[in-house]
Parts: sequence; structure tokens; C-alpha cells
Amino acid sequence: MGQAIPPQSQQQGRAAPPGAARPPDRPVPPFPEQHQDGTGLESRLDPHPRFEAAAYRAAGKLEGRAALITGGDSGIGRAVAALYAREGADVAIAYLPEEQSDAEETRRHVEAAGRRCLLLPGNLRDAGYCDAIVARCVAEFGRLDVLVSNAAHQNRKDSLEQVTDDEFAATFETNVHAYFRLSRAALRHMGRGSAIIATSSETGLFGSKMLPDYSASKGAINAFTKALGQALIERGIRVNAVAPGPVWTPLNPSDAGLDPGQVARFGQGSPMGRPAQPEELAPAYVFLASEADSSFVTGTVLQVTGGKTAGD
Repeated sequence: MGQAIPPQSQQQGRAAPPGAARPPDRPVPPFPEQHQDGTGLESRLDPHPRFEAAAYRAAGKLEGRAALITGGDSGIGRAVAALYAREGADVAIAYLPEEQSDAEETRRHVEAAGRRCLLLPGNLRDAGYCDAIVARCVAEFGRLDVLVSNAAHQNRKDSLEQVTDDEFAATFETNVHAYFRLSRAALRHMGRGSAIIATSSETGLFGSKMLPDYSASKGAINAFTKALGQALIERGIRVNAVAPGPVWTPLNPSDAGLDPGQVARFGQGSPMGRPAQPEELAPAYVFLASEADSSFVTGTVLQVTGGKTAGD
């Protein structure tokens, strides 16, 4: 006869097992007022984004694999690079030249995990650069198994009239054209079991009145992900996207449409009352990259929005 289960009231009073990890406290706004002109740097953010994922336990899910991550110098990209390295992957990261100091910090964490890290400065709006970084990754590591198209451009505007043709083009060239070009180049080298992952956004699901171009670009990412995911099933290559809610990254204080006071309150309106930290997004990218975890998942947009939900 099985052991009786104690009443719920008794279970609630039971002490946690020795050594059990307690959920970490996450920073809650308001944060210090701040703004960064031009390209944002993670090293200048206050509070510093959490990407280390100290509670995460690696299991060798990406052992012997090679990944290319755009925007891997900071934010979600840095957190993904760090976890991929802990899971056994070599990592190449693409970033703007002015983000070199952040990229070097990411490399330190990847190498501390015992993996190689290839730094690839340049601009994703350059079609030739997209082809070149895929080729460099393959030349360095001898393979390419995971592509994470994560880098993004955004600037809030008060009205559509303020969105210039150049701004609209910059948003789509960075967010959508690069995803298309990188995927096309990566597929020349990828075999069965490989994965392509894009960073979408809750704005691609709900829209944002101050981000019409950015919202449209993320909606395009979602549709391209679904189409490419269907097209590559027979090749055994999975294609998915992650749609985050607000995340504390350099993208926020460097948004020309956010004043320092708005940056201080960033994420306050989310159901959890705060933005996510990059370390809270990174495990979703491990899940989607790992054949052991997500071999039956393709063409989907995984929502990590802190309680805000929408039909897929």
C-alpha cells in the first residue's frame, strides 16, 4: 500500500530540502533614469542586466555543435551565447563595431565555459556581411548547427508621420532582411538536426502604436518563421521564433523615442510588473536548439511574455 500523502496544509509548512535553490529576486522598476545616444551598451545599463543564469543546470544538450548569434554582444544574445557555451556549443557572435567592449565581455563568459567564441563585427544591413559571417563561422568551427537571428533595430515614434522612409528601411533591413539572408546562407551548410531561431516580440502579436515599423517587422518574422519551418521539415531542420515581452537590454535606453523617465519605468505595465531579465529568455533558445527537447517543434512562435498571452 502506498504512503499516504500529507494534507495540503502540512505540505505548505514543510521546509525546503537542504541546498534547494530559492527563486532569485528580480529588479523591479522604477530604475534610475538613463538614456544612451546611438548604439546602447550593456556595460552602461543600471541595473546591469542579468544574463548569468546561476540557477540553470546544463546537460550537454548542444555538445559539439556550433552556433551563430546576431546581437550576441549584449542582452538576450549574450545570455543565449553564455547558455549555449555551457551546453557545449562553440559560439560566433555578430555585432556592430561600436559594441566591441560588450562583445569582448561575452567572449570571456563563453571561453570561461570552455568553448570557443568567434567575434564578427559588422552591420547586418550589408547583404555581403550576412553571407560572410556564415562562411567565417563554418571556416572557424567546421560546421554550423544553430542560427539565432536576434539583432534588432527600434525607435519609438509619436505618430506614423514621424516614421521616415529611411527609418522604416533600417528597421526592416536589420530585423527582417538579415533574418532572410542569414537563413539562406546558413542552409547551404546545415544538416539534419540543425535549428534556426529568430527573436520576435510581443509587438508582432499585439502591435504597438508607437512602434508601427518595428511591430510590422516582427509580424513579418513570425510569418517567415512559419513558412520556412514548413519548407524545411523534409530536410530535418527546425525553424522557430521566440516572442519576448519587455526585456531589460540596451535596446531600451538607446531607443530615441524613450525619455529617461520612461526608461526608468520600463516594463512596469507588464502583468508581472517588471521587465524580464535576459537570463529568463535564454533557456527558451536552448529548448528550441536542442533536438533532445524540441524535435517535434517547428514553425512556432514561442511566447515568453510574463503573463500576456495571445493565440498563435
